[in-house]
Amino acid sequence: MSGPLTLDVLRPCLEGIVPAGIATCGADGMPNVTYVSQLMYVDQEHLALSFQFFNKTRENILANPVATVLTMDPDTAARYRLTVRYLRTETAGPLFERMKAKLAGIASHTGMAGVFHLLGADIYRVQAVEPVPGRELPPAWNGPALLPALRRSIDALGRAEGLDGLIDVFCSSLERQFGIQHQMLLMADAARQRLFIVASRGYPSSGAGAEIPYGVGVIGVAARERVPIRIMFPASEYAYGRVLREQATSGGLAEQLETAIPLPGLAEPASQLAVPVLAGNHLVAVAYVESQHECHFGYDLEDALVALCASLGLAMHLLQCPMDGEEDGAGGPPEAVAERPGVALRVRHFSRDDSVFVDDDYLIKGVAGAILWKLLQDHVQDGRCEFSTRELRLAPALRLPEVCDNLDARLILLQRRLLDRSDSLRIEKTGRGRFRLALGRPVLLLAGEGG
Repeated sequence: MSGPLTLDVLRPCLEGIVPAGIATCGADGMPNVTYVSQLMYVDQEHLALSFQFFNKTRENILANPVATVLTMDPDTAARYRLTVRYLRTETAGPLFERMKAKLAGIASHTGMAGVFHLLGADIYRVQAVEPVPGRELPPAWNGPALLPALRRSIDALGRAEGLDGLIDVFCSSLERQFGIQHQMLLMADAARQRLFIVASRGYPSSGAGAEIPYGVGVIGVAARERVPIRIMFPASEYAYGRVLREQATSGGLAEQLETAIPLPGLAEPASQLAVPVLAGNHLVAVAYVESQHECHFGYDLEDALVALCASLGLAMHLLQCPMDGEEDGAGGPPEAVAERPGVALRVRHFSRDDSVFVDDDYLIKGVAGAILWKLLQDHVQDGRCEFSTRELRLAPALRLPEVCDNLDARLILLQRRLLDRSDSLRIEKTGRGRFRLALGRPVLLLAGEGG
C-alpha cells in the first residue's frame, strides 16, 4: 500500500472481515490480548471501539490508556500495527449515535434486538501506524472508479426536470455509474415516522407504496439515526416482510395485513447499505442498496453515496417546497372524461386510514389514498379529469402541512402504484404542476366502514 499510512488508507482493515487483535496492559504489568470485530473508523487520526461490557480490556485501558492493535487487509493480507491511546468515552452525540445505529442495524438483521446495548463509544487517537513485514497479495479490483462515477451522477441530477425525473436519474446513476443492480428509494413521512417506496430496481415487482417504520432494519435505523448503516455479511434469518408481519400479528394488527404492500428485496442479502437523504437536518428519503455478494459495499462506496445523496436531498427539498407560479398557466375549464363502456370500476374508501381498494384489491392508503379519493369524487360529481397540485394543496380534506408537504412525492407514488395495479386507472402528468386523471371504465365509488 503506497502513500502515507493513515486510517484513511487502512479503512479496509476496519471492516471486521478479519478480526483485529488488541493488546493492553493492566496496572500490575500483566498483558492481555484479545480479538475485536468492531473497530470503527472515525477520521484519519481516530478510531472507536464499542463499549458494551466491562471486560479485561476495558479494565486495562482505564488503568493504562495505551494499547497496540494488529489489523489485516482482507484483500491483500497486508498487516499493520497501530499504537493507540484511549481519550474518552462518548455516551451521546453524533459519533455515539452512529455506532449505536450500526449495532442496532446488525441486531435487527440477526434477530438480536434488545441484546446489544451500547454503553459508550471509546475514542482512541492513533499515535503510530507501521507495516508488519510479510508476504502480500496484489490489490483486488474494487469496481468502478468512484470519483468519476460520482461526478457524472451529480451532473445528471443537475439536469433532471421535476421530482419524478430526479428520482429516475438517481436510480439510473446507481445502476449505470456504480454498477448497483438491487436498489430502493424510500421517501420519508415524518408525521407517521415511516418510509414508503417510490422507486426500485432489480426486483420482480416495484413495491411502490410499501412501508418501513423508522427504526426497523437497516433502512429504518438509517432513517431514525440519520446516519449510513452498512452490513457486510448475510442476515439469512431476517426478511423485512416477515418481521413486519410478525410484529403486526403479535401487536394485534393482523386484520390490517391485507393493506400491506409486499416489500421487494433479496431473500437473503449478503451486503446491505442504507444512506439517509438529508436536506440540512431534514430527512427527505433513504436510499437502500443490497447485493448477493458478501462485503460488496465498502467505506469508499459509502462515502460516494453519502455525497450523491446530499445533492439529491437538496434538489428534492427544493422541488417539494411549493412555490408561487408552480403551474404551467392557469388551465382551462374542467373537461369531461370520455370513458369506454364496460363494467364499472368499483373503488372503495375507508376514511379511518384513507385506504383505497379497487375491485376489492388493496391499492394505497394514507395521503396518497386521500388524494385519489378526492380526484375520483371530483370526477364523479363534476366530470373533471384535469387537476393541479395547487388546488390539492388548498384542499382542507387532505390536511397537508403548509411548507414542504411532500405532495409531489405522493403523486409519484400514486402514479406508480396505479401502473402496477390497475389497467383502467391512470394519473398522467400534463405540465408543471398539472396532471390528468385517465379512466378506461366508469367508476362506482363506495364508502367502506368509517368512510
